[in-house]
Amino acid sequence: MTKLRLAIVGAGPAGIYAADILLKSETAFDISIDLFEQLPAPYGLVRYGVAPDHPRIKGIIGALREVLDTGRIRLFGNVLFGRDITLSDLKKHYNAVIFSTGAIRDADLDIPGIDLPGSYGAADFVSWYDGHPDVPRDWPLDAREVAVIGNGNVALDVARMLAKHADDLLPTEIPDNVYQVLKSSPVTDVHVFGRRGPMQVKFTPLELRELGELSDVDMIVHDEDFDYDDASRAAIESNKQVLVIDRVFTQWRQRLLNSSRPTGTASRRLHLHFFAKPAEVLGADSVEGFRWERTEPDGEGGVRGTGEFREIRIQAIYRAVGYFGSPLDGIPFDEKRGVIPNREGQVLGNDDQLLPGVYATGWIKRGPVGLIGHTKSDAMETIKHVVRDQANWWSPASPDEASVVELLESRGIEYTNLEGWHNLDEFEQSLGEPEGRVRIKVVPRDEMVRASNRS
Repeated sequence: MTKLRLAIVGAGPAGIYAADILLKSETAFDISIDLFEQLPAPYGLVRYGVAPDHPRIKGIIGALREVLDTGRIRLFGNVLFGRDITLSDLKKHYNAVIFSTGAIRDADLDIPGIDLPGSYGAADFVSWYDGHPDVPRDWPLDAREVAVIGNGNVALDVARMLAKHADDLLPTEIPDNVYQVLKSSPVTDVHVFGRRGPMQVKFTPLELRELGELSDVDMIVHDEDFDYDDASRAAIESNKQVLVIDRVFTQWRQRLLNSSRPTGTASRRLHLHFFAKPAEVLGADSVEGFRWERTEPDGEGGVRGTGEFREIRIQAIYRAVGYFGSPLDGIPFDEKRGVIPNREGQVLGNDDQLLPGVYATGWIKRGPVGLIGHTKSDAMETIKHVVRDQANWWSPASPDEASVVELLESRGIEYTNLEGWHNLDEFEQSLGEPEGRVRIKVVPRDEMVRASNRS
């Protein structure tokens, strides 16, 4: 019976789903799987890319943990591919590798002024408020008026975190340093801009509803954005999610009309602007304003410019126009799309030839589209080829499981393992318990490793 030694680089949902699917597949070989993760803790964007006030989404961690706790997968955390372990090392110890490293960089927004001080990528901000160990502990929240560019879930997460009062986040796992900075934020107005109309947004009804539940924050929308064209009306009739989004907006507009107190009298306001194409970030030495072009439906489901430009005063701007993948040492990379070139998860080299033994899954395979749950079907496609490609596997010189441990230890790499993650998990929960919180997340990498490896 053939035994497959498989390495998976990236212990987020994509990598863990791939391992689970392979373990459950009806194959004619034994499987030994090692997960390599550059952070000391697993779960990727579920831990470091989902806002702390999203416990329902973070509940997916429970399912991922069940996979890891089967005892059939080894976890090597705090191990960076390309530095601590290389492609040559993987070929020596494994038959194949799946890359599931995701997409954590911000996509570019090519408009004048976007590089001014006070202009930020949403991905960096998300990493900060989620306690990512490799970003600065502080964040310059000194603007009263802020713009967020984008109409996806990340844009709404960023807008909500900027507008929400810090004390309302205390029941969550928000790191202490993040709470202190948010507590002192002088923000009064957050403006969210989307290029298309309200019925073409990319965020989910859940995200939208949560905005309307913010305490002491007025939601402001503009009637001019809700003069629906035929395409928008058709979307409402044919798509349940769009129908729900329309109902939420309708409720907000009615609430604005029927409110007994004047709109805008809350201490903070969150404005949603549609049909707004980014044109320029204004300012000399720092962000001072934002200029956009008013758009209109083009009759084919898209929008076109009207030639009308508008401006607003702001002191900070966040671009949330998508994530982008990062290249990996020795692995082909599509610089335009930010993915590893592949055919159904089989990595392609020069002249579109398959690279034996090398696979990809998740956002590094298909780009940052879809929700977390979509990575499961994506992993199934990749695993189908892993199972069928036995003839193309590598023939490792040292396939025994102990050899990888010896390699990491010989290089002095202070790696963490699954038991270490359980230690860190319990430690974070113990920090939160006295304050009635689920956990308080440990942020510094060295403290994470120390808590993981305590005896």
